[in-house]
Amino acid sequence: MSDIVLEQSASPIVAVDRTRVLGRLALVDRVFLQVTRASAVIVLVILGGVIISLVYGSWPAMKTFGIGFLVSQSWNPVTENFGALPAIYGTVLTSVIAMLIAVPVGLGIAIFLTELCPYSLRRPIGTAIELLAGIPSIIYGIWGLFVLAPFLQQHVQPALISAFGDIPIFSTLFAGPPYGIGTLTAGFILAIMVLPFIASISRDVFETVPPVLKEAAWGIGSTTWEVMRYVVMPYTRVGVIGGVMLGLGRALGETMAVTFVIGNAHKISGSLLAPGTTISATIANEFTEAVGDLYTSALIELGLILFVITFIVLAFARYMLMRIERKAA
Repeated sequence: MSDIVLEQSASPIVAVDRTRVLGRLALVDRVFLQVTRASAVIVLVILGGVIISLVYGSWPAMKTFGIGFLVSQSWNPVTENFGALPAIYGTVLTSVIAMLIAVPVGLGIAIFLTELCPYSLRRPIGTAIELLAGIPSIIYGIWGLFVLAPFLQQHVQPALISAFGDIPIFSTLFAGPPYGIGTLTAGFILAIMVLPFIASISRDVFETVPPVLKEAAWGIGSTTWEVMRYVVMPYTRVGVIGGVMLGLGRALGETMAVTFVIGNAHKISGSLLAPGTTISATIANEFTEAVGDLYTSALIELGLILFVITFIVLAFARYMLMRIERKAA
């Protein structure tokens, strides 16, 4: 009888303790929800602030030059006549050159590390590739100016000029004297800089492929190339495209390394060997020397254009990923 009385008296205490615990957990949950929501809102506020600042700063140039700013090749601070076409052209061209070089090499490195490389060498080689991503961009620029550019000028560019000099289209792409610096050199530097991102991400996603899928393909007589083409690549294409787009984003916005080796010439040339410029290189070179509101506004509008280009590229990449996922489903 006494046991029953004790149990009845203890039950309200247990209920009170349970209520306190549940209340504490609910409070922690609400705080966690508000903190994460605030974090997401802060990101949107910062993004919106960047857009508003760029539009506000570039408004004088927009009113003065209008849409002609995007198609004009003029860049004359003395007469305050500015055009963004050479910088846009150089930004896109150097990024395309970088991706044409870095994507095949990066995928080849990832395939070698995951399928062909001896186990004892996988970690050292993988670590060495990842270390490339930690090298400051100005170091790449100095190396490109004093090592890569003279090498290209003495050995590679003369060979390209003589090899393609009589072939239509290619004779234009590789025309002119071998300066060493130029659009092609900047593309090489960017390719080296984005290579670690593409190779590391591709290697990581290749390792997520279930071994049973590859073993099944090998069991029916597939070669390593066929396994990679028909099993690994379809299984990991979303991750591979994500890595490529991450590298492209890095290439579009790179500043210091490109500034050292591209030549910084505000003109469009059909030759990849000729000097050129990019949006980020133009801003880095001239922002501290910009005199006058219109000059500064033109540089800020270049930044806005680079922002729009990056946004379009990332949006297109996201659209591609959505289509791939929808087809896979």
